[in-house]
Amino acid sequence: MFPSLLPTYNRADVAFVRGEGSYLFAEDGQRYLDFGAGIAVNAFGHAHPRLVAALTEQAGKLWHTSNLYRVPGQEALAKRLVEVTFADTAFFTNSGVEACELAFKMARRYQHVSGHPERFRIITFEGAFHGRTLAGIAAGGQAKYLEGFGPKVDGFDQVPPGDLKAAEAAITPQTAAILVEPIQGEGGVRVLPAEFLRGLRKLCDERGLLLIFDEIQTGVGRTGKLFAYEWLGITPDIMPIAKGIGGGYPLGACLATAEAAKGMTPGTHGSTYGGNPLGMAVGNAVLDLVLAPDFLPHVEAIGNYLRQQLAGLLAEHPMVFEEVRGQGLLLGLKLRVPNTDFVAAARKQGLLIVGAGDNVVRLVPPLVIEEAQVREAMAMLSAAAKSLAASGKKTEAA
Repeated sequence: MFPSLLPTYNRADVAFVRGEGSYLFAEDGQRYLDFGAGIAVNAFGHAHPRLVAALTEQAGKLWHTSNLYRVPGQEALAKRLVEVTFADTAFFTNSGVEACELAFKMARRYQHVSGHPERFRIITFEGAFHGRTLAGIAAGGQAKYLEGFGPKVDGFDQVPPGDLKAAEAAITPQTAAILVEPIQGEGGVRVLPAEFLRGLRKLCDERGLLLIFDEIQTGVGRTGKLFAYEWLGITPDIMPIAKGIGGGYPLGACLATAEAAKGMTPGTHGSTYGGNPLGMAVGNAVLDLVLAPDFLPHVEAIGNYLRQQLAGLLAEHPMVFEEVRGQGLLLGLKLRVPNTDFVAAARKQGLLIVGAGDNVVRLVPPLVIEEAQVREAMAMLSAAAKSLAASGKKTEAA
């Protein structure tokens, strides 16, 4: 009989019933250290009192009115995001892929109202991930997500990441924008070179294109800055965000300069649930936490500590681990054994981690972890590596 729940996930046979800080508790009472954070979503762990209070207080007042009316929480959160970023304006969504969809539309619309309606194509990069809608999988360009869904949505041209000459060569009279993740998360925690990203900014400026940074995974403190672009000395024109901004509540946003957004006039875009009062209450509470003076320095420091500990892990298990990648608390371990096997082995030790492309596992814990939890994770990772080595698992190369 076909399952009542659509079987689009190969789910692990564990169900969680409670969370506390950086830990999750399963139905059987087993405690897990969460270094997956809902795939880099639960930036403040589970059941953070400030977020719980914000959500429950708002839930007792008002859940939904729609965007037919003013939503004061939207106005407050948009103003705060504008104040601390490059952006002049924000539109709120329920997810990252919805924020990407608006970024695509905004770039096309910008060129249309600027007198270049022929410019609608967007250059993207191999290994990218921009969500699971038809346009999202076309932008990402990965065959495993495109297969079986008919003709690929037109308007996206992939080039190798890090290759500025290839990006420049891909520009045609139809090109509207360039879309890039500063760090490819799902693609294998690949950090794109700073000079390459700066080169993209220069290309866009010279050719009248918009630069879109997908900071859905890198944003809201994940790299040690509020947003990853701050490390580079440049700014994008459009930036979809999600994940951390809701701290676990479904929330995304598309931020943009006034120039990039000039074509988005009444009627050009909308959302039924985007920016609902519940999400706005949580988003404002998230900003309270992440903008506290000691928060981002903590993320940077604990990220450096985690990376140092991972370097020792590589030295201890050279037949299992190949390389450490990433920045801040968006780190990846390139493996010599299948990453699916390693994720399962870590879970048996009580540690939750997330797979990625290029045979990598992601370590994306809550941003509030402490050194003691890093050491606890290292012991579990080491035990998982020993268990796989003892089982005689073949390396990927073999």
